[in-house]
Amino acid sequence: MQTQSRPGPRFLANIPPWLYIGSVVILAVVMAVMTTRNTHRENALTGRTLFEKGTAFIRAFEAGARLGLGMHWRGEQFQELLEETARQPDVLQLAVTDADGLILAHSDKTRIGQHLYSPETMATLGVAAREKWRITTLPDGRKAFEVYRAFEPGLGRAVADGCGDEAEGHACPWSGSESTSGIRRQVIFVDFDLAPYEAALAQDTRNTVVLAAILFLLGVGGVLTLFWAQSSRLSKRQLRDTQAFSTEIVNNLPVGLLTTGSDGRLAVVNGAAERIAGFKAADVVGKLPQEVLPPVWCGLQEVIEAGEPVAERETECSFDGEKSLPLSVSASRIVNEEGAHLGNIYIFRDLGEVRRLQEEVRRKEKLAALGGLAAGVAHEIRNPLSSIKGVAKYFEGHFDAGSEGRELAGVMAREVDRLNRVITELLDFARPSDVKMRPTDLIELVERSLRLVGPDATAHNVRVAFTHGGELPRVAVDPDRFTQVLLNLYLNAVQAMDSGGVLTVRAGYEPSRGRVRLDAEDAGKGIPPESLGSIFNPYFTTKPSGTGLGLAIVQKLVEAHQGEIQVKSVPGRGSVFSIFLPAHA
Repeated sequence: MQTQSRPGPRFLANIPPWLYIGSVVILAVVMAVMTTRNTHRENALTGRTLFEKGTAFIRAFEAGARLGLGMHWRGEQFQELLEETARQPDVLQLAVTDADGLILAHSDKTRIGQHLYSPETMATLGVAAREKWRITTLPDGRKAFEVYRAFEPGLGRAVADGCGDEAEGHACPWSGSESTSGIRRQVIFVDFDLAPYEAALAQDTRNTVVLAAILFLLGVGGVLTLFWAQSSRLSKRQLRDTQAFSTEIVNNLPVGLLTTGSDGRLAVVNGAAERIAGFKAADVVGKLPQEVLPPVWCGLQEVIEAGEPVAERETECSFDGEKSLPLSVSASRIVNEEGAHLGNIYIFRDLGEVRRLQEEVRRKEKLAALGGLAAGVAHEIRNPLSSIKGVAKYFEGHFDAGSEGRELAGVMAREVDRLNRVITELLDFARPSDVKMRPTDLIELVERSLRLVGPDATAHNVRVAFTHGGELPRVAVDPDRFTQVLLNLYLNAVQAMDSGGVLTVRAGYEPSRGRVRLDAEDAGKGIPPESLGSIFNPYFTTKPSGTGLGLAIVQKLVEAHQGEIQVKSVPGRGSVFSIFLPAHA
């Protein structure tokens, strides 16, 4: 079963780059805002903690001082209480001053009598009955969190007020003595070391920065991964498209193509190579060329291995050991940009069709020249022949029946008729084929032509057999001219069977090639191989009384019907003439 996790990388690869980059930027902004808020929150939390801690210190010391007053402590005992309280961790100093900043008691007793702060600074502090705090720098350069307020060790607020200007003559609860200007207002200060808190805050900041950096790197890595994934996907798609494109080109090339790999074994065999060579690609891919190709290819391989490309070399090759094919072969080495050898490529074309067309052009040029000459000669000969025949008839009428003169005059007239028939065939061959084609039922046409040749076949003891594969597509032919073609073939077949035989006519349809095939097969003596290539040439004949124009006219008329005629013959067994006509659309 297919899992649902596979589409993930493809889904990520489909994300637009700008969306991913925007997400990273938003994440970075969020991280920056969160870092700033976290820093402010840490600062606020630290300040609140130290403030509460300072408040607790002041109130604890104040409570102790109040208890000491009830027990009639002296100043030294209050100093000891202050020093003992100041020994708590992170406490830098604990001091009690008057309103002008003069130190009355201090965790460092050597500073008693000095000014902790100037009167001007004290005036700006805004000392009140509630605690206040600030960040300050001590004389030794250390930063401190300072909490301060009015010091009231007496019995409630009235005692503190009694130390003011309106309670002159009352004893100060702290000093136990009376000042000249009245009871002095006192201020208590407690300072905490900020270094541990700043170190912790710095550590938190560093952690946040590291986390942000990691997230940023992950984001950058994600962007790079995204671009890599898209680039990889695009490259793979382009590679697949290129492979499909090149495969289609190679498979549809009209020429055969073979390639070998770096190991020298066949790697690619296209469809044209299969058709020309007659083997299947699956049977030869992976084999060495010398195992499946004719020896002439090994000679080509030696040439291209020496670094010399082969271009359009014509040769004769036999892939099955029997039929030799004319081929044009090109070969070359395949190297990459670094010059490394990747294999060899062989391109070859079947020259059989080219040579056939060349031969056809030469034949038609020869026939055209011969036809023009024959037409002129026939025209000049036909008129004298008419005169000769008239003279022969004249003399034939002046001799008695049965006399030698009358018989010779009759022979002369018959020879003139034969010459006139030859000239008529020559003119038919020389003049352009004027065919009036129309869709025709080939089976009906063949049956009618066989009825016409029936008497001649019976006279030569030849039996006629016609077979067909059912209903055939209609063909575009001129019924009269094509009947002439069939009668010529039938008569040749009948005359080839001196001792009788069977004239077999077959009709069939080749749907793969869209054409109709018609075969006329005899059981005669056959055609010698050396004469097989010349039977369609004018005036070539193996018959003592033939003119040599019958098959030439047949071929000309078949070609006028956009058809093709082929012949196969085995001496002593007979011949088969095959006509191929395009099926009528």
